[in-house]
Amino acid sequence: MKVVRLKEPGVWEQLEVDKPNEALSKGNALLKVKKIGVCGTDLHAFKGQQPFFNYPRILGHELAVEVVAVANDVTNVSVGDKCSVEPYYNDIIGQAVRRGKTNCGEHLQVLGVHVDGGMQEYFVYPAKFLHATNSLSDDQLAMIEPLAIGCHAVDRADIKENDIVLVIGVGPIGLGTIQFAQLKGARVIAMDVDDAKLKKCQEITKVKDTINALGNVEEELTTLLNGYLPTVILDATGNKNSMMNTFKYAAAGGTIVFIGLFMGDVVFHDPSFHKKELTLKASRAAMGEDFGRIIRLIEAGKIDASSFITHRINFDNVSTEFEKLYKQKDLIKAIIEVN
Repeated sequence: MKVVRLKEPGVWEQLEVDKPNEALSKGNALLKVKKIGVCGTDLHAFKGQQPFFNYPRILGHELAVEVVAVANDVTNVSVGDKCSVEPYYNDIIGQAVRRGKTNCGEHLQVLGVHVDGGMQEYFVYPAKFLHATNSLSDDQLAMIEPLAIGCHAVDRADIKENDIVLVIGVGPIGLGTIQFAQLKGARVIAMDVDDAKLKKCQEITKVKDTINALGNVEEELTTLLNGYLPTVILDATGNKNSMMNTFKYAAAGGTIVFIGLFMGDVVFHDPSFHKKELTLKASRAAMGEDFGRIIRLIEAGKIDASSFITHRINFDNVSTEFEKLYKQKDLIKAIIEVN
């Protein structure tokens, strides 16, 4: 079978290896990869800018797969099922996992980051992390994991109907975050540095209010909100300056959730933080139950996923086409097509 591996920053290698044996150990399934979403993690890894990362590595954790074989004890999926893959697992049950926080366990492993991922035609994976549905397209299945990131962040924010929510960064994670915040009934404002992306965001999410982050944001917010400020801010940029600025934009008693991360220290003015009695939260990965919930929401037409996709690469052309994604100003989500 074919494998595409990132040998080192900027260097792909294409390999031919033996297909995994269909005689599977307990709890496992053999999967055929159909579609692979390209994540910011993958883009950063290619440039050598991804923390917690080792080379060489087979990337790919936003996956649509088909079940080819299952071990005798597997009951949650069957041969032929199409699935989304929950790409994070804990091989050691630490303190956080025992408390139900499986998304941030001390020994969390993520496909395509800590261990080899889905840029290969077939791989073996524990069946309990597969979420089957035969009603969604492969494109939609590949989008469930990035949607789950936004879904979990909105849960972390504990949004109420009377909240004013500012989502910063309208890439695929931000777009999903906006949609889940809208389902809470809150007023949502989108912010980005790119007017074209904000226009596309309005087309996809139907969000009414947008702000360009390069302007006078505080003034624009207070004008738009009749003197008020957002009560919830979710920052999906991973940009240091953007994340630091959220402390200025938040209303007193408000909540800030950092979805993205940067390599550095978060610094804020403590007296102002206390004066406003702000709540600052990180949001990492997603919970297993988020995947099933998102599948049902897509099936019901309440969440749009496939319209995020702007670019496609054939699996055989990853080594020549991947780097071109950095030059695509209209890039939101690229999909690698294996089948």
